[in-house]
Amino acid sequence: MRRLRNVKIVATLGPSSSDYDSIKALFVAGADVFRLNMSHGTHDEHRARHAIIRQLEAEYGRPIAILADLQGPKLRVGTFTAHGADLEEGDNFRFDLVDEPGTNHRVRLPHPEIFAALEKGSELLVNDGKIRLQVKDCGPDFADCTVTVGGTISDRKGVNVPDVLLPLAALSEKDRKDLEFACQIGVDWLALSFVQRPEDVEEAKTLAKGRAAVLSKIEKPSAVRSFDEILAVSDGVMVARGDLGVELPVQAVPPIQKQLIRKSRAAAKPVIVATQMLESMIESPMPTRAEVSDVATAIYEGADAVMLSAESAAGNYPVEAVETMNNVAVSVEKDPTYREIIEASRSAARQTVADGIVAAAREIAETTDIAAICAYTQSGKTVALIARERPRVPIIALSPIDATLRRVSLNWGVHAVRCGELERFKQAVVNAARAARDFGFADETQQIVVTAGVPFNVQGTTNILRVAPCDERLIYRTDPE
Repeated sequence: MRRLRNVKIVATLGPSSSDYDSIKALFVAGADVFRLNMSHGTHDEHRARHAIIRQLEAEYGRPIAILADLQGPKLRVGTFTAHGADLEEGDNFRFDLVDEPGTNHRVRLPHPEIFAALEKGSELLVNDGKIRLQVKDCGPDFADCTVTVGGTISDRKGVNVPDVLLPLAALSEKDRKDLEFACQIGVDWLALSFVQRPEDVEEAKTLAKGRAAVLSKIEKPSAVRSFDEILAVSDGVMVARGDLGVELPVQAVPPIQKQLIRKSRAAAKPVIVATQMLESMIESPMPTRAEVSDVATAIYEGADAVMLSAESAAGNYPVEAVETMNNVAVSVEKDPTYREIIEASRSAARQTVADGIVAAAREIAETTDIAAICAYTQSGKTVALIARERPRVPIIALSPIDATLRRVSLNWGVHAVRCGELERFKQAVVNAARAARDFGFADETQQIVVTAGVPFNVQGTTNILRVAPCDERLIYRTDPE
């Protein structure tokens, strides 16, 4: 099953998309990666969805990536005597550790870590930033604040602390259990929430033990400030614009999104743009024009993937949302301006033999009549390097390792194909030609570029580039053993 676009679509599963028929419909409509949101649903529900995805993978003969999104620590106020309180600008309000119902003047905030990090002048945001308070005095068990933006604060509303580095681990006890469960059932990617520092990512990777790649969700100002260090230890990135838009001025998010996409691409690490992309389609069969432009902008900027959250998980039109995203992507990628932007933003960094090989593969494909670039890979790194180049021809990833094929399915432009282990280079060329023909990327009259490494079946050895015919008779006639 071949897609007519390069950018990938991530669809979140949930109440609207839990059975075989609905998940299949999302896949047929264009979903390449399925997200299991560990903030909702039970392990048994996620296990059942995972099994359906693997069933579809077998039926369609196409590797499908599964992303488990960890919840992260949730900072919430306690409860109120009247289930809420109305705060007006200029009011005084206290957060404390007292285990009693809140009033119009105070409420419990059961997170001593927050009080330890607060300073005079720090800002507290409640209910997705709808209510804002500034700290005028604080201690180890209280924060006296002035309300700067009023509203109704009610039971267990979330709290954000945008301007301090909180002494909180990105992985709660629930997250640790969810991570182990996700690795045991065999997910391909783990999305890590509440990332503030590179050590958060390293901890998750230690727990994952290589069973899944770790993708950092950039949703806090501290993560933006430390992005280069976080990117260096991450396998991928998600631009989680929801929380970013709460903790930062909304006008700061678009330039940050552009910067994070470019840096991730330069590092050859897949980047997903997420949150509220087609939000109105939760309840409407048609998106707004602004939403369509938002999806298009992320694609023009070079994102590897765009993501649906509640639209596909709990909305009334999950399949239509995927179809809309697919149609937008196809339209954008046909635009000559898209190709101009993508090529203008290409990184020129060349540090390794593999960098040189993939750059040469892309240049050959663009200057001669090449139908596809076929890459043999063990770890997926060579494929990620080719995807970074954003070539004008399809990328076919070939590997005997299912986990590798599933992971690279998140990368821009990659079509993953399983093959056996190699012993001779001629076998690699023949397999690549067959894959290109079988999946409709080429016919016998065309040529492909093949990259591989000798010795075979060893990570990090990409050192061969071959322009080969798709006609096997010509391969056997001209290629050395």
